[in-house]
Amino acid sequence: MKKVIAYLAVGFFLGVLFIKSEVASWFRIYEMFQFKSFHMYGLMGTAVVIGIIGVQLIKHKKAKDFSGQPISIADKDRSIARYLIGGTLFGLGWALAGACPGPMFVLIGTGFVSVLVLIFGALLGTFAYGALRSKLPH
Repeated sequence: MKKVIAYLAVGFFLGVLFIKSEVASWFRIYEMFQFKSFHMYGLMGTAVVIGIIGVQLIKHKKAKDFSGQPISIADKDRSIARYLIGGTLFGLGWALAGACPGPMFVLIGTGFVSVLVLIFGALLGTFAYGALRSKLPH
């Protein structure tokens, strides 16, 4: 039960953060894809820098997870084609939908029930990827 409460607290915190920082704002996403505002690029760039620093600290300090096991981060595949294709598809979906996966759930909490259509599409796409994964380029 403690884990459920912790997950709900983190989810609530991230939801408020997404709304207050306007990450879930369709208008901000629209501005970003038209290169009219630095807002979203600044947020994402900050997140990337913090992520890089966090991963380097985990590796350098040989951090352990909550169960005491060492955290191991596998090296990424260096195949650029898969990232180029995947990133393009993700970006097109993001631009067309006006929301990426994380904020879609936040938008439901703010009363935008039409986002359920997007979530259904995202789940369908995830299922299709799982079914076709073995046939896709590595």
